[in-house]
Amino acid sequence: MVKSKPFSINVPQSVLDDLQKRLTRTRWPDEVEGAGWSYGTSRHYMQNLADYWLNQYDWRQHEAYLNTLPQYTAEVDGVTLHFIHQPSANPDAIPVLLMHGWPDSFYRYHNVIPLLTNKFHLVIPSIPGMGFSERTALTTDNAANLMATLMTKELGYETFISAGGDSGALISMSLANNHPELLRGLYLTDVGYPDQTTDFASLSKPEQEFADFIQDWFMKEGAFNMIQSTKTQTLAYSLTDSPVGLAAWIMSMMSSLSTGEELDKRFGQDELLTNIMIYWVTQTIGSSMQIYRENMIQSVSEPKPFKKSDVPAGVAHCPWDAPLPREWAERRVNLIHFTDLEKGGHFTAWEAPDIWANDFQTFVQMLNKR
Repeated sequence: MVKSKPFSINVPQSVLDDLQKRLTRTRWPDEVEGAGWSYGTSRHYMQNLADYWLNQYDWRQHEAYLNTLPQYTAEVDGVTLHFIHQPSANPDAIPVLLMHGWPDSFYRYHNVIPLLTNKFHLVIPSIPGMGFSERTALTTDNAANLMATLMTKELGYETFISAGGDSGALISMSLANNHPELLRGLYLTDVGYPDQTTDFASLSKPEQEFADFIQDWFMKEGAFNMIQSTKTQTLAYSLTDSPVGLAAWIMSMMSSLSTGEELDKRFGQDELLTNIMIYWVTQTIGSSMQIYRENMIQSVSEPKPFKKSDVPAGVAHCPWDAPLPREWAERRVNLIHFTDLEKGGHFTAWEAPDIWANDFQTFVQMLNKR
């Protein structure tokens, strides 16, 4: 059994001083008149966010809050993983692995912790290459293997539920495929998208509409995926060097189904900046994108047909995200629970924690009745 070590965040003051200088020296690009968000992240929005970041945002306050969460690091199969481990006092509590995606972080789940600890042991890792985990380049499958080891050999859980969205959903699905004996269930807000392996002729009308939406979205918003699957190092130079560049890239991705102004209302600038700061202070934006590159290499060198797991799954469709139909979820997972949530987007556990936590617990109740 590997041994975990307590971890706390203590960013050197020199890093924060340097950030202030870089924000002050920002060189602002021109913008097409009236562009808004149609050409990428709005300059007006970014200037307001940078001003708040420079003059009002207090990292030390948020760092102190993060350090109230029980954090650890452990070397798992040669990779240092950072994770929150919040055990429940309930002797009947169920272990749950909560997996974030990109461009969010373990911070995605901070608001659901107090909502779930009465019934669940919570484990919230930073995906390898992201946050306070080791900077490394791994595929989704490799990351899932590390999580299996973390949950069993490090933390001693024999079985657990894995929940996730975005890349975290794909890691959870990989766990279900490659380690089904460990999983009690899956709870997902994403189940993947129609791609070149999909039999489009077999799709129902709602699935076809979903596929059309995804194709249109990728044409308008998906350039980041191609860049991060091919030229991650090229992009990493600018995003590691410029805090405004980093924030603009992250906000462009987060606002691809909305706008930054709408995200400000859902999260608040402090929450958005704390997530961005996790990338900045760890200098992990470059390594965080490597999972796209590694997955692309694997898909070309080791193409695999899609495999549907038998692990029982719950799927939540979020109204501010892609219009995921039940039929597509049934095609991708062993569906026992599907919900059209009343609120939430691509980061529902972060945006609407009460709604996410309630539906998650409804799924677990169904799971326990099987």
